[in-house]
Amino acid sequence: MTRPWEADPTASFARRLGKTAQELGNSEDEELCPDIWQLDNGDVAVIGRDLTTAYDSRLPPGVRLGPDERLVIIPGNMLSAAKPDIPDA
Repeated sequence: MTRPWEADPTASFARRLGKTAQELGNSEDEELCPDIWQLDNGDVAVIGRDLTTAYDSRLPPGVRLGPDERLVIIPGNMLSAAKPDIPDA
């Protein structure tokens, strides 16, 4: 089955959305921290903690994870800080 959208593994990181984890007080180690990036094709990459296993059995109705998908968690203040960088639909 063909999907309507597929991630492009050749896309490059274009710009950070929001602030760094260090700026928000979410990390003291610049190598181990959550982040949100817009890719050069407009897609968004999220770096967070993989909690797929913890949430898989309790996803809301209608929510599914594909075999090649992972559920990641980032700090709420990180998404809030990215809001000004995210264009309206």
